[in-house]
Amino acid sequence: MVWVEKFSDSKGRPYFFNTFTGESVWDRPAEMSSSSEEVRASHILVKHVGSRRPSSWRCPTVTLTKEEARAKLQGILDSILNGSKRFEDVASIESDCSSAQQGGDLGFFTRGKMQKPFEDASFALKVGEITRVLVDTDSGLHIIKRVA
Repeated sequence: MVWVEKFSDSKGRPYFFNTFTGESVWDRPAEMSSSSEEVRASHILVKHVGSRRPSSWRCPTVTLTKEEARAKLQGILDSILNGSKRFEDVASIESDCSSAQQGGDLGFFTRGKMQKPFEDASFALKVGEITRVLVDTDSGLHIIKRVA
């Protein structure tokens, strides 16, 4: 593969690098365009005591109940949907996933790479859309935004 995806620490976002020519671009090159079986998504994850790994970069031991996590994440979703907060800003502060460092960006993935509820929700969204309901997986509760 000639093009590879990299991450710019200074800009806080991904870019694409051509290993043959040395060219760097911000937008995904046409040669790499995703098929209908590949999406790029970002998420905000809130873990709870029932999560498969109840710890995160934010908190070594998660103590929220599932109900408390749901209430917290619903409040976050409401603030994003009403425009008072930006998805990426909230993800970088509130998400229990290490992808928080990239504003919640998980990069591109194909079917079969994520837990089924997460995959189904991601593929059902249109580019730019955010889930209107919380997505429940073994990892915790998620708000998902389809990026590409």
